[in-house]
Amino acid sequence: MNVLNRIISGYSNDMVNTTTIVSVLLVVLLLSAYEFFVYRLVSHRAFYNRAFNISLAIVPFFISTIILCLQSNIVITLGTIGALAIIRFRTAIKDPIDMMYLLWSIHIGITCGCQLYEVAVITSLLVTIVLLVLENITFGKKPYVFVVHANDEENEKDIYDILSAYTKKYRVKSRNYTKEGLDLVLEAKVDNPDNLAKEIKGIGIERFSIIEYDSDDIF
Repeated sequence: MNVLNRIISGYSNDMVNTTTIVSVLLVVLLLSAYEFFVYRLVSHRAFYNRAFNISLAIVPFFISTIILCLQSNIVITLGTIGALAIIRFRTAIKDPIDMMYLLWSIHIGITCGCQLYEVAVITSLLVTIVLLVLENITFGKKPYVFVVHANDEENEKDIYDILSAYTKKYRVKSRNYTKEGLDLVLEAKVDNPDNLAKEIKGIGIERFSIIEYDSDDIF
């Protein structure tokens, strides 16, 4: 019983005062805004989710204040643990990189709530550097998708022969035969897609499209 009394007495509302709250929220504001702009600038995906980005900037405010409350009273601590244990978030994270940003927001909230500002700032800066480095590193050749429409089905072999001269590895994703001709969708990594396009158009291809991938993981 004495041990329990000492634990309870270790929690005091004096640990959380107005100065502490304001300082925590100011640092959270700066780091959340920083993460917001990093997500917007670094993310090169076609479908940028502004609502998710706003959520990333808001989450640290709740987490940091929850951490402050947990430091003030053991009853609140136990109640919060019980409340959080029954919460279920069923929204699926479709992009793995979004999970990283979500973890970043949680990290900001926890570290700032514990007044470990240096940990929050240094980690955020280091994560940004690593993100920028990894985003600009490419391994091998750039991946492309080639959409070809030919009037003559006999052009299919000629297309494969030309593509084989530019890359040793390619993949036929779709092959559609119609009365008007042939539609092909191909994936490949090549150095000079423009030169490849000129050669393919030279064999009488009616339409030819080149789509560049944002990622390297097609093979």
